[in-house]
Amino acid sequence: MAHEDNDKPAPAMPGVSRRGFITSVGTGAIGVAAAGHLVSAAPAEAQADVVKPGDVSTITLTVNGRTQKMLVEARWSLLHVLRDRLGLTGTKVGCERGECGACAVLIDGQARYACMTLAVEADGRQITTIEGLMTGEELGTTQQAFAEEDAFQCGYCTPGQVMAAESLLRANPAPSLDEIRQGMAGNICRCGTYAHIFKAVAKAADLKRQGR
Repeated sequence: MAHEDNDKPAPAMPGVSRRGFITSVGTGAIGVAAAGHLVSAAPAEAQADVVKPGDVSTITLTVNGRTQKMLVEARWSLLHVLRDRLGLTGTKVGCERGECGACAVLIDGQARYACMTLAVEADGRQITTIEGLMTGEELGTTQQAFAEEDAFQCGYCTPGQVMAAESLLRANPAPSLDEIRQGMAGNICRCGTYAHIFKAVAKAADLKRQGR
């Protein structure tokens, strides 16, 4: 029985010689170096537009009807400012990458992920958090509907769910079930209470039409 000769050199790839490979790599390296030189030679005016993470600026936010003027770093998210600077902890920290919806707030009446919104982006905007839906100690209409329909289990996602529902109902006061499902699609409930959430949104729509 013949044995394979493992000492034989592996056949070269067709069309590519050792010299050709080295030459192509060298050419690529020169190209990268040249590109780097071109970037470094860019006008100073263009480079001046880059904002450093530690840079601070003054912004004005109107949060739940109250005007807040503050210094913020360019890298701070609206979520960080609301929770850690203003103490509005009803807005929850979830995935922090725009997937779960736990941090949803209203910006000029529309639901937005606070974790994906820089504080400087919200400068001059009207912001409503879950706390802003209440009247004193009384729950807002959408909050009340969620409570009556038992639309939560652990409750962690509930503030974001309520804010998404509020945004939907402001844009569409009488949504169908399919429209409710679509409007709430950006919010995840890991407890799986979706059926109750949809009922709560429909009930909130009814209560709002009744002027409650």
